[in-house]
Amino acid sequence: MKQVIIYILSFLGILSQMSCDDQLNALPTQSKVEGNVIVDQKSAEVALNGVYYCFAEGGDDRGTPSTQWGYSQEIVPAYLSGYITRTYGGSLDENAEVQATDGSAEGIWSYSYKLINAANGVIKQMNPLPTSMFEGERKAEIIAEAKIMRAYGHYHLLRYFTQFYDTKSEYGALLRDEFVTTTNIAQSRDNVANTYKLILEDLEEGIKNAPLENKNIYSNRWIAKALKARVLILRGNTEDYEEVITLTSDIIENGPYELEEHVRDIFQTKGLTSKEVMLGIQPLPNQVTRYDTYIYNNSAQYKATPMFKNLLKDDPREEWMLGLLSPKDTIYAITKYVGEKIEECYAIRLTEMYLLKAEATVRAGKDLDDAKEPLKIIMGHAGITDFTKIDAITDRDELLYEIYKETVKNLMFEDGIEWSMLLRFPMEVILKVKPAIREKNYIILPIPAAEFEKNPTIGDQNPGYSKI
Repeated sequence: MKQVIIYILSFLGILSQMSCDDQLNALPTQSKVEGNVIVDQKSAEVALNGVYYCFAEGGDDRGTPSTQWGYSQEIVPAYLSGYITRTYGGSLDENAEVQATDGSAEGIWSYSYKLINAANGVIKQMNPLPTSMFEGERKAEIIAEAKIMRAYGHYHLLRYFTQFYDTKSEYGALLRDEFVTTTNIAQSRDNVANTYKLILEDLEEGIKNAPLENKNIYSNRWIAKALKARVLILRGNTEDYEEVITLTSDIIENGPYELEEHVRDIFQTKGLTSKEVMLGIQPLPNQVTRYDTYIYNNSAQYKATPMFKNLLKDDPREEWMLGLLSPKDTIYAITKYVGEKIEECYAIRLTEMYLLKAEATVRAGKDLDDAKEPLKIIMGHAGITDFTKIDAITDRDELLYEIYKETVKNLMFEDGIEWSMLLRFPMEVILKVKPAIREKNYIILPIPAAEFEKNPTIGDQNPGYSKI
């Protein structure tokens, strides 16, 4: 496991500190996020679209402009959690490794910094422009949207590369709050407390100044609140749990979102048109990148592990989340996305807010019935009608684990939520799910080796890993 980053010796070092390509095939238009290109509201909107293009992990897939969110955000966390494995090309099982060995750490690292730098490019150029150049409050909104995206990038680093569970730890993120060029790459990593501080400051501005509503491929105030709930439950102070309950309750009760009557419909028929989708990824024309992630030449790229199949046994979702691709097949493919909406992705859904509320309620020491209510609502929308087991639970740890299992079954292959929640448990629980982790050092990933080559001032590698 300590040798995983030997694979990561390519061009990432410099790329991870750069923004997206100069010419961005943005959503919905082309954009440029570096240099002096924002001169008015129109050019600002185009540049902001470039930030969202980075968020969607836009790029080239075999000559076709495509959003490539699916691999790092969906496949890697499920693989880390032990619920899928490669179908061919290896002898890996559900407990084979702590992290993917195919450059996944590199991909997550570079994705995060491309997004952060694109956001910083917009923020830097927007600040000196007069408010009178923009309609209404649009200048403040654009800056707030960019800061929400910067917060997401740093949050992504926080949960994968830092000792997020210890606010006194020096092993925080390499924070970037200025646009990076070739002259200011050198910088040391910061501590965990300051990592939380910057993320939460950016999200507070999002809550204050972002649009109240927006098309669900863009951020808004509700998205900032949802991300804040994610960050706070990761930090896990007593007061954090109380605020998570407040934030999620506000989104559930007052936000413009509605749970889908049948959760299956989101993935099979409705996609981004569903009112449950808070933030999603709109595919570009003619892309097939996610289709090929799950199905390639009618063969599963990844298969469900026995642990995942057992988790879904006798659950209504088993029928459509797992399946044989042909009558003669013996490999259970991930079929959650199979259908006409397969290229659409989901970063945040309202379901997650219910489950975060349930988890925070348990962790805050409140009445277990108050946690069971949102949990049963979500289970009901998945087709479950018998809540006898949930109603009988009187132990907090047991209920937390049921919330975790529902999180896996409902939010698997979306934005790494299953992995993030697993890591909020004590080590003895983590090891029951993923014995190969072995010790706490390995619940986070190593900083890619190329980062130390291009930025030798970054500081120490994460404990348990080598720099090379």
